[in-house]
Amino acid sequence: MPRTKFEDVIFTIIMVFVMVYAMICYNIALNTEGMSSSVFLSAFHELVIMAPVAFILDFFFVGKMAKKTAFKLVNPEKENPFHLVLAISAVSVMWMCPLMSFVATLLFKNAGTNLIPVWLQTVALNFPMAFFWQMCYAGPLVRFVFRLIFRRAGSAAAAAEECA
Repeated sequence: MPRTKFEDVIFTIIMVFVMVYAMICYNIALNTEGMSSSVFLSAFHELVIMAPVAFILDFFFVGKMAKKTAFKLVNPEKENPFHLVLAISAVSVMWMCPLMSFVATLLFKNAGTNLIPVWLQTVALNFPMAFFWQMCYAGPLVRFVFRLIFRRAGSAAAAAEECA
């Protein structure tokens, strides 16, 4: 996990890219005939809009709330510290999915007077994907990449972290 503000920025940038890009691909596939090679390229057009929004939301608001909430749910000194990571991830998705779905609904769905119903449908479709993508793939991948970038030389905690 990030220990400095700089590390937190880098971690958030990597996480935003992995989560937002995957969710954009998913939503494009839902709105078209399904997955195709063109989806991966099309997603980059939305990524330049959605990634900065996600970074601002996560770095300045949701990340702080998720950590506070997770520390209320999990005591890493009494439980496995990985439970804290899972709690932070779950709470982050619980906040980011509705917020990012709202932004996507405003920008890409042409909801008109049906803004609230279209947004709620978007959240319902996005939440399971966002949750399982975060827990099973994005979270572990980003933590692995982060550990590769910020190796903690000589630290027993770092050695244990690398084994986890």
